[in-house]
Amino acid sequence: MVLERSLARISRDTVRDFAFHVFLEGGVENIAIRRTSREPVRSVASFLALDMSQPVRIQRHARRVLTFFVPGELVQEVFPYPEAIHSRTLHGSTPLARLIIEHVAALGQNIAYMSAVEADGAIRAGAQLLIAALGKQAGLSGNARAAARAVMFGQVRRHIQVCLHEEELSPESVLDALPFPRRSLYRLFEHEGGLGAYIRHLRLRRAAEDLARYPHVTVTNIAYGVGFKSASDFTRAFRRAYGMAPQDFRALAGKVA
Repeated sequence: MVLERSLARISRDTVRDFAFHVFLEGGVENIAIRRTSREPVRSVASFLALDMSQPVRIQRHARRVLTFFVPGELVQEVFPYPEAIHSRTLHGSTPLARLIIEHVAALGQNIAYMSAVEADGAIRAGAQLLIAALGKQAGLSGNARAAARAVMFGQVRRHIQVCLHEEELSPESVLDALPFPRRSLYRLFEHEGGLGAYIRHLRLRRAAEDLARYPHVTVTNIAYGVGFKSASDFTRAFRRAYGMAPQDFRALAGKVA
């Protein structure tokens, strides 16, 4: 496949965003850019950044690739002159690059099931992380750490939501399932009162939603459905969080409805 954006094409349209290609398998074999030497840049890249207002010609074989189209304002937060990012490539061997690939792959698999707000946050986090990684490579200051934390938080949150109904879900099981250092993972959830508190909060919030949505489902079944080991443990935790028993909450929700 050959992808070409010529000067003639650029002059006819209004596309001026930046395109970030993330290659989940393979990369670009040949990137030809307008240069005085007219020599192509050859690279087997994991990431490729393009300024859509500049000409480029790309040759690639069968590949799995996801593309982000990013406004120039976001690129300019790291690159003072955004056009300088054109044709930059990055290989996927660093921890930051591997984190980007994992995030983008998960986004591609899960975006159909996300809410608009969740999808927007995940897309923005991925774009910011890509820009930060390329900025770091270029020796520019950027918020790579904050972007990496946002991606890590998103991965952990998705894992917890998928496994919320499992009794075995715990900080230890999350550590076993995801390739993050214990210290980094715990620090990530300090503002939530800790990872265990975050899991309990999500369970109770899901339970409150189910109590209001399914008035004919018993409290015990709802408790088990969100991963509590017993109805009594659930009732105590629910009372501490909401100041009332689950049955009272359900009755109140029914009156409001």
